[in-house]
Amino acid sequence: MKMPEPEQAILDQLPELTRRLKDLLGDQGIVTSERGRKAFESDALTAYRQSPMIVALPASTEEVVEVLKICFELNIKVVPRGAGTSLSGGALPLEDGLTLGLSRLNEIIEIDFENRCVVTQCGVTNLAISDAVQDNGFYYAPDPSSQIACTIGGNVAENSGGVHCLKYGLTTNNILGLKMVLMSGETIELGGKYMQESGYDLIGLITGSEGLLGIVTEIIVRILPKPNIARAMLIGFSNVEHAGECVARTIASGIIPAGMEMMDKLALNAAEDYCHPGYPRDAEAILIAEFDGVQSEVDYFIEQVSEIATDLGATSIEVSKSEAERMNFWAGRKAAFPALGSISPDYYCMDGSIPRKKLPEVLRQMNVLSKKYKLRVANVFHAGDGNLHPLILYDANKPGELELAEDFGADILRLCVKVGGALTGEHGVGVEKRDLMYEVFSEDDLAQQERLKCAFDPKHRLNPGKMFPKLHRCAELGKMHVHGGKLLFPDIPRF
Repeated sequence: MKMPEPEQAILDQLPELTRRLKDLLGDQGIVTSERGRKAFESDALTAYRQSPMIVALPASTEEVVEVLKICFELNIKVVPRGAGTSLSGGALPLEDGLTLGLSRLNEIIEIDFENRCVVTQCGVTNLAISDAVQDNGFYYAPDPSSQIACTIGGNVAENSGGVHCLKYGLTTNNILGLKMVLMSGETIELGGKYMQESGYDLIGLITGSEGLLGIVTEIIVRILPKPNIARAMLIGFSNVEHAGECVARTIASGIIPAGMEMMDKLALNAAEDYCHPGYPRDAEAILIAEFDGVQSEVDYFIEQVSEIATDLGATSIEVSKSEAERMNFWAGRKAAFPALGSISPDYYCMDGSIPRKKLPEVLRQMNVLSKKYKLRVANVFHAGDGNLHPLILYDANKPGELELAEDFGADILRLCVKVGGALTGEHGVGVEKRDLMYEVFSEDDLAQQERLKCAFDPKHRLNPGKMFPKLHRCAELGKMHVHGGKLLFPDIPRF
């Protein structure tokens, strides 16, 4: 992937920018040294990296406002960054841009049990929200595998999911309100401590916008009471396709587990070596299905899924008998990514979505692609909602292997689209999938999305180079969509 060339006019502004940021944030609030900036040179997609021009570390919404006002005045590009756990290059910095680190906005502002919500700054980690309310019997449902480190602001940027998104939804389904700072320094507030808002769903628009529209600094999240009971099933199969078929049949029967995850043989054995959760090493694939609610409902669902799995030739079926055993089933799944990192020098984590009924077909085709590219692929994914996370194992020290992994990953994503799926489920587009957007969208589709960006960021200073394979100036977009000599939607303002 080719990185954009730095703009000299912006580099010339660095002394003035540094002086004004130091006056605003102090020496501890900016990073200018080469060594210090290296800590921000990539996110979790470590195949791509470059150092930012400068890093700003504001500690409040007010400081974010002032930083953006300075950047707007000096025409500086801004790349927002949370904890750097993005797997799509969404926080990849620019050599002629400012990286806006938001980790110091890390306070929970208010816990409101009566309205079942928490008001939090963007730099609070996902897991910290549940930890803050668990003693009162509540939790925050979305739970990405990186929840111990990823921030709620980053979750909003990527519309993150997690193990339990099958039943409880993605981040967008659990957000009630947002405070966001525009590139100009203006602040807008959307939603509140209620479930519905009139007018356009701007919260839904901003959730998953990957930092291209504004900087979300505060979030109101919905918290839920813990279920009466939760039990997990660990099911082994001698055939990966049968495991996929079990998922499809379970959902088709009307059963919606709290979570339903799948791991193939390579992944489950790596996890077993890494943290010893007790997975059946002889299985070609395992499913972890969790059910929560009242005792009778949970028992009924476990019985039904056991019958489906048995009909498909399951080699083992275990049901958790205690909370400790349930958590142990999940331990390997939560540790799958680092576990695979222990058996390969590098891995390339993909993210695509497919219709559940296509799981067996897609898994077969991925095996064919693995042989074609002569690279191993481990499958760890949210099987219940068809969100795949193939991990392509490679060695960056071997010439050409990164490029092979990229081509392999691109073919997997094209396969997802071909069977009726999407390029991404929860990792976002970033730079990783940017040049594949034409696989899904036409020029007109992408131009319409760019118009939306223009409404929030007319100069394209926020996170440029992400998501759009070709960027148009806002004035150019105003001249597009001409059909039969007439401009469509003539009353819409042109930027």
